[in-house]
Amino acid sequence: MLQVQNIEKVYGSRNNVTKALDRVSFDVADGEFLVIMGASGSGKTTLLNCISTIDMVSAGKILMDGVNVAELSEDALAKFRRERLGFVFQDFNLLDTLTVEENIGLALSLNHADPKTVQTKVREIAGKLGITDILAKFPYQISGGQKQRTACARALVAGQSLLLADEPTGALDSRASKNLLELLSLLNRDMGATILMVTHDAYSASYAKRVLFLKDGRVFNELLRGGRERSVFYHEILDVLAALGGDVSDVL
Repeated sequence: MLQVQNIEKVYGSRNNVTKALDRVSFDVADGEFLVIMGASGSGKTTLLNCISTIDMVSAGKILMDGVNVAELSEDALAKFRRERLGFVFQDFNLLDTLTVEENIGLALSLNHADPKTVQTKVREIAGKLGITDILAKFPYQISGGQKQRTACARALVAGQSLLLADEPTGALDSRASKNLLELLSLLNRDMGATILMVTHDAYSASYAKRVLFLKDGRVFNELLRGGRERSVFYHEILDVLAALGGDVSDVL
């Protein structure tokens, strides 16, 4: 689905250049759950910004289903973001003036989709995530877990190909974090969602099928979970983080 080919991202002027990404390459298969890890300044957020087209690479290519996103027109790029990418934010970014149903279907409505089509798609995804009974409520009337499910429903309602999550558990307590991670695993396992998540947290990363480690803008290592228990994978992730060197507290 996604191919990152030898990308570089350079900031600054000729006399003061910072290379945030240095010839990074990897693929993401359809239905994969991939985590990007690294210490502060390793380039992981820059990488996610480039994949999400918030920023553009200085060199190399990012392909979605064989299409180079850098070659898309402004209109085509906006359409690509709406239809192909879903986002899960730390604070969910739900609008309190809209009902849960309206929040989930907002992007479809902004795309001028037929109201009946919007309602059908919203109710379908809400049913899969177990939130049909709260569709008429407002975000301030529902629990944190229900907000998580609403945010995930919104990210997937249009049939988006790739779900992007940047430190989604960063503002959550341990129980809410676990609930969100289990929800993402469910979306990946039962609904076939392709997920790319950036995190500094080894526990969060242990829910993925593969972890890619960045150091100084380059791919340092990667781990495949395979059939191992999550607890075993978690300790393997910690071992790689220790091997990264530097201030491990920046990562853990």
